[in-house]
Amino acid sequence: MEPNYNENIRSRWWYLVPILFGLVGGVIGYFALRKDDPKKAQNCLILGGILTIINIVVSISLSAIVPYEQGFDIVR
Repeated sequence: MEPNYNENIRSRWWYLVPILFGLVGGVIGYFALRKDDPKKAQNCLILGGILTIINIVVSISLSAIVPYEQGFDIVR
């Protein structure tokens, strides 16, 4: 497979955007990289989606474990 010389290789630092901002960061990374490095753009989008799904599953699991107290009032 011959390399495509029309593509610019972008920095791996772009993977921090979906790691820090989840799906929104994945979309930002995708649109920023889609013309220069389409493979990395797709990977950013997938990474953002996977991390968002993991975050939702962990949040639901933790909310099921931690009991909700009816009489807990913050305002007095």
